[in-house]
Order: sequence, then C-alpha cells, then structure tokens
Amino acid sequence: MNFSFTKDPYFKVLKKKKIGVLMGGRSAEREVSLRSGRGVISALKRLGFDAVALDPSTSLEKKIAKAGVEVAFLAVHGRWGEDGTLQGFLEYSGIPYTGSGVHASALAMNKITSKRVFKDASIPTAPYFPIHAVKGFEDRLPSLKFPLLIKPINEGSSVGCHLVKSKAELIRAVKKEGDTYPRLMAEKYISGKELTVGVIDMGQGVEPLPILELAPKNAFYDYKAKYTEGVTDFILPARLSASMTAKIMEYAVRAHEALNCHGYSRTDFILDSATNTPYCLETNTLPGLTALSDIPAQAREAGITYDELIYWILRSALSAKRSLKRSVYDD
Repeated sequence: MNFSFTKDPYFKVLKKKKIGVLMGGRSAEREVSLRSGRGVISALKRLGFDAVALDPSTSLEKKIAKAGVEVAFLAVHGRWGEDGTLQGFLEYSGIPYTGSGVHASALAMNKITSKRVFKDASIPTAPYFPIHAVKGFEDRLPSLKFPLLIKPINEGSSVGCHLVKSKAELIRAVKKEGDTYPRLMAEKYISGKELTVGVIDMGQGVEPLPILELAPKNAFYDYKAKYTEGVTDFILPARLSASMTAKIMEYAVRAHEALNCHGYSRTDFILDSATNTPYCLETNTLPGLTALSDIPAQAREAGITYDELIYWILRSALSAKRSLKRSVYDD
C-alpha cells in the first residue's frame, strides 16, 4: 500500500488551497474531536499545506468566510458532525469536504437504518429492537433475553451505552438516557472478540487495512476503554485465521460500499466466541484520528505513516462526486 502521494494528481491542487480543519463541535465527542483535529493540523502543516483550525459549534459560515477556507477537513465526531448535518451545510456552501456525503453519513450514524442496510447487503449484524423512551415504553418491550446493550441510535464512542442484565436495569438505563436520547436501541450482547477494520481509498479503489483486535479490561468496549490509555490492549494484526481475516475484511468493504461511503471509514465487529460468526455492529464515517485511535494504528501496521494517512483522507474531498456550486479546481 505504499503509494507516493506527492505524485497524486490532486496533490498540487490541494497545495494551493486553504484548508479548514473542522474540530470540536457540539456533540458528546467534542473533546475527542479536538484531539483528532490537533493531530490533523500538525500533520497537514508538516506536509506543507496551508491549514487552519475551525470550531463549527457556532457561527461556522462567518468563520469559514473570515479564514478563506476552500476545502474542509472534517475531524468532527458524533451528532451535528458525523450525521450529514455538517456535510449538508458544506455542500450548500459549495465547499469540498473530506469523507462521506450527506446520505451515507446520515445512514451510518443511525444504528437502526445502518443495520437494515447491512441485512440487505447480507452482512451479519447482531439482533436488536428499537426503544422509544416515552412514558409507558416498558409495557411495549418485546420478549427479552438478557444481557443486552442499550445504545442511543445516533451517538458514537459508546456514549450513553449500558450493559443491562435484567428488565429493571434496562428500564433504569432508558429512563437515564431518555431525555437526551429519546430514540434508543437494545442490541443482543455477544461475547467474543472486539474487532475493527478501517478501509481507505488511496487513489486505487477502496482497500481494507489490517484488522485490529481490541481487548478491553472493562465489561465491554465503552468510552473509558476507548480513550483511556492502558484500559484496552490493542492487538495488531488480530488473532484470526486467514479465512476469517479475509471474510471480515470483505464485510468491511461491503459495509462501506452498501452505505455509499466515500474516502475512508471504519467498521466494528464482534466475533461470537460460541458460534465463530462475525457480527457487524456499525460503520463510522468519521473515525477518530487521535494518537490512540484505531485507524492510525491500522495504517501503521500497513506501512502507512500518520501523515500519509491524513493526506489520503484530505484527497477524498476532491475525489468525491458532489453537487458543489463551483469547481474544486477554481482558484
């Protein structure tokens, strides 16, 4: 996977553009986003690009105009950044941006709709049922088999997630999260290997990165396990047979394509220890780019430096076929 990005036809075009790294935002993942953004800014400056940091939490249109931003590098995670909202604003403004478009972002961010897409694409996914956190919801729950994971349908980084082992615990979890997240999902808890697979387009089509195995010391891969050094062991490459590796990589590429993602994404799996079946959990269209994040680690295993990874993600802003009001080549 070693391609010289300096020979890429988009490289010279991007060198002439003012790049705004959008970082922070309003979601529960704001702090993670700021850490991702700082890494991106540093990499772009090392590569010689003209880059500036912008926080889209307020007055984004004014900030973009003042900075003269011509291309947006999205390092915003969670709601209002990863769900198509920010992508729609940038398309309306005629500004090229990195990663997936409006439709793919919205589909992938909603855990229920993405599961429907996975099923349609014959990608195994864990059984689930939706929960609407309104008065009397507990009387409408289907027959339950615990343990279950309770998740907001439109949040990332395991924010708002609870492992519940009884109906009473489920009701408490839903009531705790219901004001913030009225739409939740109960998903079958599957014991097994936590796996994640990045895919990236480096000018020659989408290719999977090495599979990362995550061994959290917590009950499941929650927010603390994801962003606290030492709480999770990262095993690269994952301890899988060659045939299972190939199967999961294929599922990751299929998930990316079924959701119509662009440029790069990361899909999470659980490999059922009882049945040896890999279940697709979700696809992240703007995965983390911090020092502890998964895709940078997978890229390193594939021989791709952090700076190279950032370039190929930046390139996705110009390689996308979007409905922009002006050419990306305009000076």
